[in-house]
Amino acid sequence: MPLSDGTEFKHNTEELAWRLDWNLLRSFMVIIDVGSITEAARKLGLKQPTVSNALRRLEETLGRRLIERGPRSFEPTAHGQALYEQVTQMFGSIERLTALLDEEIEDVRGAVEIAMATHMMTPLIDETLAAFQARYPKTTISITVNPSRNVVEMVRGRRVAIGACLVREQDPTLDYRHLFRACFGFFCGPRHPFFGRSDISVDDLRGERSVSFDTDRLEDVLRPVAVLRESVSFASPPAGVSNSLEEVRRMCVAGLGIAALPVHVVQNDIRNGLLWRLPPYDKAPEIDVFTVSNPQMQLSRAEKEFVRMLTEKIEATPLEERTYGKDAQFDARQAAHP
Repeated sequence: MPLSDGTEFKHNTEELAWRLDWNLLRSFMVIIDVGSITEAARKLGLKQPTVSNALRRLEETLGRRLIERGPRSFEPTAHGQALYEQVTQMFGSIERLTALLDEEIEDVRGAVEIAMATHMMTPLIDETLAAFQARYPKTTISITVNPSRNVVEMVRGRRVAIGACLVREQDPTLDYRHLFRACFGFFCGPRHPFFGRSDISVDDLRGERSVSFDTDRLEDVLRPVAVLRESVSFASPPAGVSNSLEEVRRMCVAGLGIAALPVHVVQNDIRNGLLWRLPPYDKAPEIDVFTVSNPQMQLSRAEKEFVRMLTEKIEATPLEERTYGKDAQFDARQAAHP
């Protein structure tokens, strides 16, 4: 059957569901996840020709080219991306069968799967975890840490009950709730010549080396931070880039350059003399963090209870109490050497 745009291809949906080898869908999902047939074969414990053949059979069965393969390209086609989104939701539901089948009628037990971006530091989550475990001691909390875009994909694919992350654009098929707002500031480490100095102005930052997040771009989730960075005119390119807050912090402390970091997250580093706050102090970018959930996902009783408790905690807390770092004191000398 030739691969085409689908004009010569019509299948009865019910027949396809019974004919299709679902193992082909699993292989396809892993291929897209890892971006390589060779790496997919390693992850699946199969030989490379077996995985290549699985992709070919799936394309022939569906009558669509699913991946554009070339010397320098390996990207899903529009049909491939659409199929991938459906397949991840299918496998997300299957992965959850154990949790749903293990539920006890009389009791709330089982695992609550949560995905978070790095350093989601807020008492809203901490206090909910404590209260939930005290009320339901037979439950288990499982938290995975991923870049924000991956958190959203995990929620969309029904792999986790709830996520906490930064959001660039809200998907209308998902539910979002404003968790907290974090204020960012510029910091340097002990090896930087500006460390310990209270006479630094914004003009002094121009041309300095910096370290940043890979989402610190005008079109991405850290746009307010990127706008401030652009106005300061740091040297280009950055001395270091990472998708992890901990690694950006590490590079800043090591002296690679100035970093924009959430003020409330690094307060202990300031007190311990590892980071030094730099201007501007009165134009701190504010970044909103959201919880994300999938209304199409069937939650276990434990997951429903956790989501309910966290939602009630958020709704009962005024936004000003969920805005962190805005009212911090910036006497750097006192903060670093109490």
